Amino acid sequence: MTDDLPSAPSTAAIVLKGISKVFPGVQALENVSFAVEPGQVHALIGENGAGKSTLLKILCGIYHADSGDILIHGKAANIKTPKSARIAGIALIHQELQQIPELDVAQNMFLGSPMRKFGFVTDRVAMQKRARELLTQLDPTIDVRAKIKTLRVAQRQIVEIAKALLGQARIIAMDEPTSSLTPVEFEKLVQVIERLKANGVAVIYVSHKLDEVFRVASHATILRDGKLAGHVGLSKVTEDDIVNTMVGRSLDIPPHQSHVRDEIVLSIANLSCGKTVRDVSLQLRKGEVLGIAGLVGSGRTELVKLLAGVDRPTSGTITLKGQLCSFSNPRQAIAAGIALLPEDRKKEGIIPLRSVAVNAAMPSYHRLTTAGVINGSQLNLEVDEIARSVNLRPHDIERAIRLFSGGNQQKAILCRWLMAGSGILVFDEPTRGIDVGAKGEIYKLIESLAAAGRSIIVVSSELQEVLRLADNVVVMRMGAMAGYLTRNELSEEMIMSLAITGKLAA
Repeated sequence: MTDDLPSAPSTAAIVLKGISKVFPGVQALENVSFAVEPGQVHALIGENGAGKSTLLKILCGIYHADSGDILIHGKAANIKTPKSARIAGIALIHQELQQIPELDVAQNMFLGSPMRKFGFVTDRVAMQKRARELLTQLDPTIDVRAKIKTLRVAQRQIVEIAKALLGQARIIAMDEPTSSLTPVEFEKLVQVIERLKANGVAVIYVSHKLDEVFRVASHATILRDGKLAGHVGLSKVTEDDIVNTMVGRSLDIPPHQSHVRDEIVLSIANLSCGKTVRDVSLQLRKGEVLGIAGLVGSGRTELVKLLAGVDRPTSGTITLKGQLCSFSNPRQAIAAGIALLPEDRKKEGIIPLRSVAVNAAMPSYHRLTTAGVINGSQLNLEVDEIARSVNLRPHDIERAIRLFSGGNQQKAILCRWLMAGSGILVFDEPTRGIDVGAKGEIYKLIESLAAAGRSIIVVSSELQEVLRLADNVVVMRMGAMAGYLTRNELSEEMIMSLAITGKLAA
């Protein structure tokens, strides 16, 4: 399934030749090569841990390759720092946007290189004028004076793209650009990418959503375990071809299986929190996978944060196994057996500089400690066993969690709650940034937990994921519960009709 490099070095915007990178004990990349033409969208595909993020960091000067060459418009480029990458015309749009919330749009676009007057005074007016000129080409609705924190994720990404164009980037890498976007926002991004193509910008597009890859890209490079698995023209292959090359095996994800029992383990009545959650009532049974669907901003995450003790309700009740509960903080919810895997793993889910073992064991230290001394061998034994069950890659529980790919960080957080033995597991976007192979593993894991008698709540923006996992679905709209769908009633049309109009489709 491997073609030749799609273009010769003399015509390509960028060529990577024989790129290799070794970290202690891990061959992250081995002899990887690919090329991208001007005005072409080239997808970079692979499972979590395949080496995509490492390759992007080498491209953008965050890491330095141990061997190999990078050619830009046919000339060798010595990219050793992010600054040298910018000078070479390369920009990276990170999955987790690198912006300062309290600064406005123009200030964020000119971070590190402000326009000045009189040689030393920051020229705010000139910066806003230049920022407005660029954003008019991409999204004229964005106010350059608005604080970044007031923008939607899709708008913030467009600001980053405008910032890249400000630096005259001719090669833009996008790392999981749609992980937090709605379908409507994705369509806006497609329009922006089309404008970049028309202007001769080369785009490297990293995504686990293959339907999107086929929509925006013409060619793809596939990585597997740090090695080149294939170069393909996307018009000549199918999604199944890509998956088989990417994972080295055919994926067999069985259909939904229900393990719902009669026992009600959690019920909430008229739960509210200001305007974000309004008068929500629902029940969760033993062995049930309850989906929570709705558009971004509908109150899905706000609802589960109330259940997990992150936020406190202003009214309503939570009943756990027949007992009224009131959680002032997450510690109390965890002690009651409710665990949350948060949507924003980097901000709310991990301690980046600590190991997987430390991150996984945090809620379990009390039972692993005697007379103030942690039983390190028992801790490592338990984490090691659970890490194997979720296929953590690389399997190194002593490695700092920040060094793992986003999907494997998610797996490490899953280890935390499996080790804690929580009876109610709340997964907010459990497969965000996770490849199709790992998704199948997590689906099976969630169902095995349900079969073992745990109760699961899954918040997801991916309708196919909700349909695959959920026994029943609560649809949220404007902070309120728009409807409840049983398994027999589930369809994309029904969910979207409730999410958008608050009414069932005719």
